[in-house]
Amino acid sequence: MEPIIAILISDEEETTQLLKSFAEDNLMIINMVGTESDVDKSMTLINSHKPQLVFIDISKRNESLIDLINELDFNRPKVIFISSDQSYAVKAFRLNVIDFLLKPLNFNDVLISVYKAIKRIEMEDCFQEKRVNDINILSSKHHNNGYMAVSSIDKIELINMDHIIYCKAEGKYTEFFLDKEKKILSSKNLGEYSTILDPNYFFRIHHSYVINIRQIINISKKDGYTCKLTNGVILPIAKRRQEEFTKFIKL
Repeated sequence: MEPIIAILISDEEETTQLLKSFAEDNLMIINMVGTESDVDKSMTLINSHKPQLVFIDISKRNESLIDLINELDFNRPKVIFISSDQSYAVKAFRLNVIDFLLKPLNFNDVLISVYKAIKRIEMEDCFQEKRVNDINILSSKHHNNGYMAVSSIDKIELINMDHIIYCKAEGKYTEFFLDKEKKILSSKNLGEYSTILDPNYFFRIHHSYVINIRQIINISKKDGYTCKLTNGVILPIAKRRQEEFTKFIKL
């Protein structure tokens, strides 16, 4: 497993420096991509990096972060509470966070908590992967090849491939843009879906995009190839894919 992406929310310099130092010493398991103290800026940071783990130096000032994290439109990160107030340990238990770390912090306790998070993430990923694969295999056996299973935020959705307009890479996630302005954010990367989508109708026009050719309105050759889709979005076709694409759609 790659190092988990983590963010620290704290307004205490000592906590911030210790966690940064821990991350620097454990690059094989954790990638600390940012720290923040302000609640609103913290959510901007979380939405930008989509971390798997968030350390919250919990206090009255930032308790609202938990509710905001639970409302995210992508897979919710695991949370570890940090505090010198032991009463937050009870709250941590009730909120089902990964762990509670009592100050003063030490590396060993942080390491144990991070491994708890890694274990939980691996177990959930494995479970979701198995469920999605089972559904797709069952669909194939019953010749329902027009459908595919997509693991979204809190459920597995069975979607009709005809309704997919295009798919967009969002780091390690994939965003599906469907008709009727529906969107689904999946925890799998675009490369994995490229092998599942119907090869007769889906083409990867760019590193970041796979399109459904049945949803194309027109193709422009002005200033490089672009295609306009039924939802009005115009996407670029990478130069190195243009020749293969024209053959694919039999131009």
